[in-house]
Amino acid sequence: QVQLVESGGGLVQPGGSLRLSCSASGTIFSIDSMDWYRQGPGNQRLLVASIFNGGRTNYPDSVKGRFTISRDSAKNTGYLQMNSLKPEDTAVYYCNAVVRTNSIGPSTIYWGQGTQVTVSS
Repeated sequence: QVQLVESGGGLVQPGGSLRLSCSASGTIFSIDSMDWYRQGPGNQRLLVASIFNGGRTNYPDSVKGRFTISRDSAKNTGYLQMNSLKPEDTAVYYCNAVVRTNSIGPSTIYWGQGTQVTVSS
């Protein structure tokens, strides 16, 4: 079994920065990709950043240039650096990871429990 734990959320003023972490633990052979999603009140969960093996990243226009996703493969940890935060970035942020638990089996998507980010003055 694999567990993902997010941390780093909190209250920040508009224009401020936060760095979220997503730590994966358990039986991990490899992590194919990691994503960050967010879900505001009454809204659907939306993708905000992806990172794939080889380092390729992807962002929607709403966060491009402000958010940066990265990974430390040795630590099985992903990060989301969020700069120039706006009130509309307020949401619960979730990470997920596509994980292989052995060399021959299929990959499985795991989710963390979420961390609250509130941008307000």
